[in-house]
Amino acid sequence: MVAVITRVKSASVEVDGSSTAKIDEGLLVLLGVFDTDTEDDAAYLAGKVTGLRIFEDENGKMGKSVDDIGGSIIVVPNFTLAADCRKGRRPDFTAAADPVRAEELYKRFVEYCRAGGRDVQTGVFGAHMAVVSHNDGPVTIVMDTVSMRNKAH
Repeated sequence: MVAVITRVKSASVEVDGSSTAKIDEGLLVLLGVFDTDTEDDAAYLAGKVTGLRIFEDENGKMGKSVDDIGGSIIVVPNFTLAADCRKGRRPDFTAAADPVRAEELYKRFVEYCRAGGRDVQTGVFGAHMAVVSHNDGPVTIVMDTVSMRNKAH
């Protein structure tokens, strides 16, 4: 599972011209699900994302989490994050989870992020979305469960 996390001043998602999600200060998370991912990956990554301290504290350092600032989160499903671009010029998406499994793990990730009453809004799984982001910094972090677990041991 991979997440591209951006600290935002605001963000929104539209599908067919209708707003499906809108936040002020918080995190925009693009989430990709691989065929090898499990519910444990969803729980682990959600815990890392929601606890990520990338907001400024009183000393001007990155010392606060989205919870600490009372911010919100938008999670957008993005299967293209599973692209393998090592061969040729056309991305290969065979490592992406099948749509049924991907949606299930995406929803579990969102549920884990919502734990504790967080305001977590979502994109629409499988839809063509317009994502608007007013980046703050910019601060963008990439996390993936395979690399994180390998480094944790």
